[in-house]
Amino acid sequence: MAEVFRDPHGIPHIRATDIRDLARAQGEVTARDRGWQVEVDRLRTAGRLSELIGETGCAWDVFARRARLDDTARRAFALLEGETRDFVADYASGVRRGMALGRRAAEFAALDERFGDAVPLTPWEDHDPLGVLHVAHALFSTFPAVLWREHVAQTIGDEWVDVFSGEAAVPTSGSNAWALHGSRTASGRPLLAGDPHRMFELPGVYQQIRLACDEFDVVGFAFPGVPGVPHFGHTGQAAWGITNAIAHNVDVFAERLRRRGGGYEALGLDGWEPVDVQRSVVRVRGGADVEVEALETSRGCVVTDLQSHGDELRGWSIRHPARADSDLGARALLPLLRARTARDVVTAFGSWVDPVNRVLAADRDGQVLSATVGTVPERPRSQRRRALAAEVVTPAPDRAPGEARSVADVAVDANERPSVSGIDLGWAYPSSHRARRIRHLIDSLRPPQPTDLVAVWGDTDGSVPAAIRAALPTGDLPPAASAARDALLDWDGRMDADSTGAGVYAAVRAALVRAVCAHPAIAPLRTPHGFGSVFDPWMGVESRIAGALPRLLAHPALRSAIGAFVVEALTEGADAPTWGTTHRMLPLHVLDGIPGIDPPGAQFDVPLSGDDDTVRCTGSSPGVTDRSWRGSVARWAWDLADREESLWSVPFGASGDPTSPHFGDQHPAWVDVRPTRIITDWSALAIDDPAGAA
Repeated sequence: MAEVFRDPHGIPHIRATDIRDLARAQGEVTARDRGWQVEVDRLRTAGRLSELIGETGCAWDVFARRARLDDTARRAFALLEGETRDFVADYASGVRRGMALGRRAAEFAALDERFGDAVPLTPWEDHDPLGVLHVAHALFSTFPAVLWREHVAQTIGDEWVDVFSGEAAVPTSGSNAWALHGSRTASGRPLLAGDPHRMFELPGVYQQIRLACDEFDVVGFAFPGVPGVPHFGHTGQAAWGITNAIAHNVDVFAERLRRRGGGYEALGLDGWEPVDVQRSVVRVRGGADVEVEALETSRGCVVTDLQSHGDELRGWSIRHPARADSDLGARALLPLLRARTARDVVTAFGSWVDPVNRVLAADRDGQVLSATVGTVPERPRSQRRRALAAEVVTPAPDRAPGEARSVADVAVDANERPSVSGIDLGWAYPSSHRARRIRHLIDSLRPPQPTDLVAVWGDTDGSVPAAIRAALPTGDLPPAASAARDALLDWDGRMDADSTGAGVYAAVRAALVRAVCAHPAIAPLRTPHGFGSVFDPWMGVESRIAGALPRLLAHPALRSAIGAFVVEALTEGADAPTWGTTHRMLPLHVLDGIPGIDPPGAQFDVPLSGDDDTVRCTGSSPGVTDRSWRGSVARWAWDLADREESLWSVPFGASGDPTSPHFGDQHPAWVDVRPTRIITDWSALAIDDPAGAA
């Protein structure tokens, strides 16, 4: 038996007698609250999104089938045993029950009206929650960045690869997390906090939830469609949070292929070898069907388009540990819920696979631990930079990173290159600016409590302005350029929405990005990459230039042109409005781009403070748009002294239904960086109405 309660924000609190009832209830309430979202992600796994939304889903469906996402989820589920298998299957059972109401989501009706038909939804299968978990991380590793480096090397030369992937380059991924030992807090017990950075998706990627039964009582953030709370949770006695380790956990192989008979062969270490080929058809709603050939070599799935190369073909395969080992890390889900100590948390994450994360864990007894978890190939750093030649390099064995380390003061993880060599598992990392700012801000809070952390989450001090200032010319300039230069020199470097200086800086930066993009040394990067359209977001030249702008402004190949570029950019940016005038939220919805449908989210078009490499992350695409499409998709602070002093928030709301009052009721507080306290007193919660969603 299970009961569902709601807090004033519509967040579900589930109380059950045992784990199996709890899993079914979590699945059911998630389907009711987020029916559209979980169905879309389930169809993404199977490469069937086009059956629902038409041609807009084709690029993803082709990738999903090439990467064999659904098959990997099926294999992983088949290898689960005992209560973990039951936990996943019971959750799927709950989703099946809840979709009777979840099917009412407005998006389904809008699509039916647009296409003039109705698409029946097939019941969830027991393995589908693992598929949703896989989809959440399928493109969250660094392998698309490896493909970008391949594109750079092939078009403008290998010597440019490090220019675009050095420490100053800002990748479009990341998160913040920090841990304070009890000796640094007002309560005398540890405090954990942070915020993950991802795309601003509607509905939001994280679901606030409480899961309680006779064994545990946990609050945290779930992936809708996945049981438990794998990334951020507080059990009352222990708590944890993660950031992405930016590790090279997926090898990319440059494959040489040739057609033979009705199939293919790939060149490996011992010569030409057979390739497994699966052929299928993507059914496209309102359009022509698409045939897909999914190739898998002995190294991994070929996830790119094939390119002709003389008598051969070229493609790029990935060796993904989740597929190679048929393991999506589901064995961590239940042990995390049962964790009573920081050591329990780290032990639970010992079975985590993908992506590689940095974990901060703490408990009421005062222990604070830092660990890097997941699975990586045993590769020297030199073999993480570019794709590996399939006929030369053999697949490497997988390994887990090192042991957990005790934290006696403060620990900060912000995706920077780690100082401990044993967990330096990547190639390129974001700058260390966010980590430095967080440390500086924490040091100014003596002693901090959860509400004091607003100053950290809301920090807008940027890292790139110094590079722009260094490139500013001295001496006489035309009036407009001179005014812009003065504005930048007087500006405090904070990316505040009401800042004119930040607006001038953003306009100058965008103009510089466009100018550098057109420079003859860089322009060839616009050559079609040929990997497939699903990788277009990683191949956006302007975004890559914006991330590498400090290096490019000092690069010898551009030096003779930079002076003129800067003057022209200053002139263009002289009359820029305040930063928030153009830097506004741009939430992304699956229905974007489908003719005849207006996706929800217009009410979230509001000015935002922050930037890509500020602690208050609100990233945009300089040179393309100032609209912010990625940033903090949750904020959390876990107090180990008193869980009800803990804080949480999401950018939108608990419900995925645009007609619900809880679709966007947390948005104003998120914009103002005002997370709310967590309510755990059952008597302060309202019994859920089972006939409706949140």
